[in-house]
Amino acid sequence: MEEKIQRTFVREEAYLKLRNWILEGTLAPGTLLRDKELALQLGVSRTPIREALLRLEDEGLVQTKPNRSTHVSTIDFHNAFHLYSIVWTLERLALSQAFGSITDEHIQTMTEANERFLHNMKNRNRLAALDADHDFHSVYVKLSQNKELEKIISEIKHKLKRLDLYYFEKVKNAVLSYEEHLQIIEALKQKDLALAINAVEHNWKNSFSRFDI
Repeated sequence: MEEKIQRTFVREEAYLKLRNWILEGTLAPGTLLRDKELALQLGVSRTPIREALLRLEDEGLVQTKPNRSTHVSTIDFHNAFHLYSIVWTLERLALSQAFGSITDEHIQTMTEANERFLHNMKNRNRLAALDADHDFHSVYVKLSQNKELEKIISEIKHKLKRLDLYYFEKVKNAVLSYEEHLQIIEALKQKDLALAINAVEHNWKNSFSRFDI
C-alpha cells in the first residue's frame, strides 16, 4: 500500500485512493484508520487525509466512534437488497432509453465482455470479472446518453463492488450470471425490448439471491 500521490489535487487524490482501498478490500471492514499513518503512506499532510475520512464517513464507508477512533465501516449486507433494487430499476430505464441506438457492433462488444467475465470467474479473478461485468452493462447505460442516470448507477455500483469483492468466497454459482447475460444479448438480437428489460432485472435479482451469507 506504499503509493505516494502527486501534489496536484492532493485532497481529491487522497480521497479517491482511500475510497478505492476500502471498496476493493485493501482496507478491510473494521480496519483502524490512523490519519498519521495514512498520510505517511500517501506522502501528504494529515489535513487532506482528515478531509478524505470525513467525506468517506458521509458516504458510510468510514465510521468514527465516540472515543474518536476511526474504522472502516462493516458491510451491511441486509442493505444490499435496496442497492440492487435501485440498480435494476435504473438499468431498466437506461436500456429503454438506449434501445433504439443499440447496433450489432454494440451487441458484439457485450458478447466479448461476457466471455471475459466467464473466463475471469473460472480463474477466480473476481476483480477482473467485475470489470468485465461492468463493461457488459455499461454498453447500454452509456448509450442512454443520460449522464445523470449513468452517474447514479456508477455510484451505487461502487458500493456493490465492495460487497461483491468481500463476499466473493461465499457467492454461489456466480457463473450463472454469464448465462443471464446471454439472455439479455439474445433479447437484443431479437429486438425485443420487453424481453431485454426483464432479462436485465432477472440478472440483478438473481445476482443478489446468489449471496450465501
